[in-house]
Amino acid sequence: MSVITLFSGNFCRDKEIEAALVAQTGYNLITEDGVVAKASSMSSIGESKIREAFREKTSIFNKFTHEKERSIACMRLAVAEMLARDNLVVTGFPVHLIPTSISHVLRVCSIAGVRFRVDQAQVAGISERDALSLIKENDKNSAAWVENLTESKDPWDKNLYDIVVPMDTTSLEEAVTLIVEKSQSPAVAFSDLSVLAVGDFLLAARVETVLAGEGHNVEVSAAAGEVTLTINKNVLMLKRLEEDLAAIAIEVEGVKTVKTEIGKGFYQTDIYRRFDFEAPSKVLLVDDEREFVQTLSERLLLREMSSAVAYDGESALNIVDEDEPDVMILDLKMPGIDGIEVLKKVKSTKPGIEVIILTGHGSEADKKVCMELGAFAYLQKPVDIDLLSKTLKLANEKIKQQKA
Repeated sequence: MSVITLFSGNFCRDKEIEAALVAQTGYNLITEDGVVAKASSMSSIGESKIREAFREKTSIFNKFTHEKERSIACMRLAVAEMLARDNLVVTGFPVHLIPTSISHVLRVCSIAGVRFRVDQAQVAGISERDALSLIKENDKNSAAWVENLTESKDPWDKNLYDIVVPMDTTSLEEAVTLIVEKSQSPAVAFSDLSVLAVGDFLLAARVETVLAGEGHNVEVSAAAGEVTLTINKNVLMLKRLEEDLAAIAIEVEGVKTVKTEIGKGFYQTDIYRRFDFEAPSKVLLVDDEREFVQTLSERLLLREMSSAVAYDGESALNIVDEDEPDVMILDLKMPGIDGIEVLKKVKSTKPGIEVIILTGHGSEADKKVCMELGAFAYLQKPVDIDLLSKTLKLANEKIKQQKA
């Protein structure tokens, strides 16, 4: 009895391998889609947002929301719960979430040269140009994912796996036979230690998810009920944070003791902030007055509201397409695409985004147009920061009600 994990480059016959493995072993298949769906069901994060954790490019809002880290925590818990069963084939990006301490896992990678992968893509009706683009994107995402979770920058690093199968020189039958044979080796058989390791993994994942749900982003490990929390970001009032973390973690069922420690990333030039779920999580400031918008961003930060900045309408629309803010604070008078045009496009393509107009040049006619187009509020410069903060929170409350 064991668990087989399979991580592959795209167009490396991975679907054929997993189907053949399930057919020959009778093992249950756990796909990337299954892990994502389970993680989403255990959290307030949609499946599409969780999938963004696999992308090389991270949202500009992530440094405020820690959504990527929260997604990974939820997926780690999903995988840990699934590992309570044996005889599994696990595929896709989530396989790297399984700690190496769980010894009854056979870790397999299937990869091939670019020419082979392009040929496989063309068999599926994909042009060579599109195949090359898809392969490049897949490999960049794979490298970023593996580097984030391991010491390696190479997603196909043989040190990460028990078997690396070169599919351009190995037939499907040979690959499957090799994997099945190795999965029956005593080296990956269940043992008392590996079962305990699964329990430790599950407990650590539960604690990490609970902490993430409270807005904290720390590394968690566990051993026989003893939990260690590692802080990898600079933080004001470290002692206070350690006390808060320990108080939350000790309440998780199965936790006997909690200790905190400083990790190697603690000395990075970043400031740890607990994520405030009551405040808007993704605020985009759009204004061509750079000094004003930077000052406004700093003033909001003092009120525990973090924001990204765009200095023109075109940049704002690009951010909306790629990252989709929750709330936009938008000036009307800007060179190029003006605020009213930005408002029109946002409300026609992403109506869930709440837009607060903040302008020093508007008129009653402009206000009427903006409110008819769907603006949440219309404010004049200079704005009272308390009024703006209150308006942001009201906009966020409307978003939460719509999602409920």
